[in-house]
Amino acid sequence: MTIQLRQICLVAEHLAPVIDDLTAILGINSCYVDPGVGVFGLENNLMAVGRNFLEVVAPTQPNTAGGRYLERRGGDGGYMVITQIDTFENQQMLRQRALDNGVRIAHESQREGWNLCQLHPADMRAAFLELEYDSREDFNGHWNPVGGDGWEDKVKQDVTEDFLGVELQADNPLELAAHWASVTDCPIAEQGRHPCIAFNNVTLRFVPVTDGRGPGLGGLDIKVSNREAILQQAHTRNCYVSDERVDICGTRFYLKD
Repeated sequence: MTIQLRQICLVAEHLAPVIDDLTAILGINSCYVDPGVGVFGLENNLMAVGRNFLEVVAPTQPNTAGGRYLERRGGDGGYMVITQIDTFENQQMLRQRALDNGVRIAHESQREGWNLCQLHPADMRAAFLELEYDSREDFNGHWNPVGGDGWEDKVKQDVTEDFLGVELQADNPLELAAHWASVTDCPIAEQGRHPCIAFNNVTLRFVPVTDGRGPGLGGLDIKVSNREAILQQAHTRNCYVSDERVDICGTRFYLKD
């Protein structure tokens, strides 16, 4: 079985300034706006990060799931870990593992050649985990959340190249790691004294809460090819933390050469 991180979703109170910061600092391009999220009272924008994607959603009306999440975590931050599974059978197997672990399905959709299963963030104890299957079975190409095809010319990797890791925080990181490992059928390993599990293209790292915001998706490891350009823009936009980290949309971006 192969699990590919294909997309990370952040949630923001206001969309436009966050997209401005992300595109300017990380040197990535917007590639798609999905009108379909309007049914959830949201607006969004997606950016290509290598052959994968970074999405930001923002509420457009009161009493949305995204708005409640903003309130719970005290502002902008990480929201969803969105994966592509290699086969339909494996996607359905993981769906059943989630149910067997007491995880509710928050949303599910099936269309021609595409199956989406979104696992409830309260039951995943940190963030939404989304399991998607695409009948084209291409981890580098067709992806329904960005309209399928047509985004390829927006890929820009001279500043930021790709995702390398996801940082999930909890009061008990080992317990959270064990839960995610059980749902995803992945073994627990260790990375820098932190428990972690490996997907095909990224490592999920589980760390203690140190920012006072409770459990959640707190950070992303990104592979960069022009650290100086990132740091210069981060200084300009008040997002600089250190030469190894910039904070955008309430999320820690760890820069890895």
